Amino acid sequence: MGHPLAKFQQACDLLYRRSAARKVVPWLAELMDQGKPDWLVSLQRETGMAEQFPRVIRPDLILAKDHFAVTELDSVPGGMGITAWLSKVYSDGGYEVLGGADGMVEGFRSIMPDGGDILVSEESKDYRAEMDWLAGRLGDSWKTESAEDYVESGRAIYRFFEQFDWASIPRFRELAEKSATFDIIVTPPFKPHLEDKLWLALLWSPALKKIWEQSLRGSYLRRLRELIPFGWVLDRKPLPPHAALPRMDVHSWEEVAEFSQKERQLVLKISGFHETAWGSRGVFIGHDLSASEWRERLDSALDQSADQPWLMQEFHEGKRFEHPVYEADGGVRMLDVRARLCPYFFTNGKGETKFGGCLATLVPADKKKIHGMSESILVPCVVGD
Repeated sequence: MGHPLAKFQQACDLLYRRSAARKVVPWLAELMDQGKPDWLVSLQRETGMAEQFPRVIRPDLILAKDHFAVTELDSVPGGMGITAWLSKVYSDGGYEVLGGADGMVEGFRSIMPDGGDILVSEESKDYRAEMDWLAGRLGDSWKTESAEDYVESGRAIYRFFEQFDWASIPRFRELAEKSATFDIIVTPPFKPHLEDKLWLALLWSPALKKIWEQSLRGSYLRRLRELIPFGWVLDRKPLPPHAALPRMDVHSWEEVAEFSQKERQLVLKISGFHETAWGSRGVFIGHDLSASEWRERLDSALDQSADQPWLMQEFHEGKRFEHPVYEADGGVRMLDVRARLCPYFFTNGKGETKFGGCLATLVPADKKKIHGMSESILVPCVVGD
């Protein structure tokens, strides 16, 4: 899975750059640039940024009844430290963990083999402890630093902060500009368009069908379409009288707003570059809302779509199964759960993408959204029978 996902990100970046140069579909770059500061848009288009791609890729996979469904492709993922720690603990306990006891540690080492600084922002501070632990396992050449207080030292940098928060980080622009001229090495790169969820919907756009077929190997494209649910980009502009939204067979979003609960097997998502674009805060499940709430959420998203992109995807229900959990008194009971799986893939300097480990987030089966909520259980994945 890792290699096709890496190739997909590269194809997305090339398509964006060609669109920005007005060689193909100029509307795409315009769509991707909505809501982003002009200086950052200009910087990500610079020649020096062309071959810079995220070195860590983590798809969020819903474990459905007979397949996986990608809900997000995260290139600034949390959970690396806790996955590394759990992998070691379970391996030491005799389990055959996917990626092995040190797969996550060695995977992260491969993206900065000579060491470097892991910059964690105040907005991302909940992840600081696990990144401290990971840096400790890597050795003295790696350390975590506060993104807000960081003084650039020439060392390689792992950026553990979101780009929408750029104004809160005094040296954000300086680091971004130096990375474009290779004065410093930063991963993931300062390319906000690559952190938009919109690409998951654009993969299915009829207007881009031939472009995807030309830019991705056939086997990769088939694999991506197996994994990524069908999606749509929200746009308030009316369709021509004879046109319809693909697969929905309706002429307008107003008709979608009137869908019955059964028809609302849909997920509404904010795309990116926004404080609600992570942690499931900007995600709304259609059939989990009342008719009035659904209309209100969809209308609000359409109103924002000219400045803040939104997308919609088909909802894929997670498979229900039982899993053992610890009680507070140390006892064990079985709990009916659904799962989100987060495999981590690391790309080294040679462009080789390798699997490091996989974190499972289990939540009570009555929950529609699966994320790191207080009721969730975090465990590594192991080799099955």
